[in-house]
Amino acid sequence: MSGAAASGLLYGANVHANGIRQHYLRFGGAGPAIIIVPGISTTAAQWAFIAERLCSGHDVFVLDVRGRGLSESGPHLNYSLDAYASDLIGFAEALGMGPYTLLGHSMGGRIGIRAARWRPSSMEQLILVDPPVSGPGRRAYPIPVEPLLKLLQSAKRGEADAALRSPSAPRWPEQHIRTRAEWMHTCDERALVESHKGFHHDDIHRDLAHLGVPTALIVAGRGGVIRPEDEAEIRGLLPSIAIRTLESAGHQMQIDDTEGFLSIVEELLARPRDRFEGRVSKCGKQEISEDAPTNR
Repeated sequence: MSGAAASGLLYGANVHANGIRQHYLRFGGAGPAIIIVPGISTTAAQWAFIAERLCSGHDVFVLDVRGRGLSESGPHLNYSLDAYASDLIGFAEALGMGPYTLLGHSMGGRIGIRAARWRPSSMEQLILVDPPVSGPGRRAYPIPVEPLLKLLQSAKRGEADAALRSPSAPRWPEQHIRTRAEWMHTCDERALVESHKGFHHDDIHRDLAHLGVPTALIVAGRGGVIRPEDEAEIRGLLPSIAIRTLESAGHQMQIDDTEGFLSIVEELLARPRDRFEGRVSKCGKQEISEDAPTNR
């Protein structure tokens, strides 16, 4: 991480889980556990500013997804949704965690959905932050992969800072420009390409219909990723879901409206489990461990 040590940061560490090296940052250290899983081209360091705010009263772990940040990367790895979900399950088990809250942004939300389907007993709550709802027979994910690949190539040349300040780039605060410029080069190109393809090939709606974990969805009002008709379909599949919309923000809502985003997350974290209407008891939900292979 760039700059001075972040408030609340205990340490960064690596753990061997699901057959690979997984890197994470840990904040706070006391209270209920939260695992933050970033999106397709984002690293743990880019979510540190959110972890800092959530770690008062929570034990917050921010994961570098395989092929990003300081976690294992390379041509030998499988970059499928199943592999990512198996990593998450293995990560929590390797650290001996009890039930945790999973806060997953974009691709991280899809990872959380698959992991919650496989291991409902491992999660206390699932908070989905604007996950792609594309899939077989559905409209394409509205954010193309090409700009990400172009930015990645700029980053590998040491030119990401200039690219992120171009007229076409989002108007982000200085700290977020610098952090993204610092870490973008760590993304594996194949990981980005294969993950983006997976947005269109993997059917998370099938998983949503079988979730037994209290689940919430935060929708970006200006993101274009989740539309009202998508919300209606999701509610039909999972009637117990709590849906919140952050009208002021785009897909990167944690940056676009940090205070609004945190307000929603903190409200969801404070909700007693029994307020999720129609929730299914974990003990009545069969775990699907046979569908959760170890994926290298």
